[in-house]
Amino acid sequence: MKKVSKSRKGFTMAEMVLVIAIIVILAAVLVTGYVKILNFITDETYEVEQKPSKP
Repeated sequence: MKKVSKSRKGFTMAEMVLVIAIIVILAAVLVTGYVKILNFITDETYEVEQKPSKP
């Protein structure tokens, strides 16, 4: 009868690197979108503040 090998525990290095790479890519996309939204909001606020009020 063959011995069953011990069950594998943990993750391989390749799996960990892949997960970290995916997280970094997602974070970069989210930060880029967040910065664009902030720039849009501040531009809109600046334009509203610069418009002369009608008497």
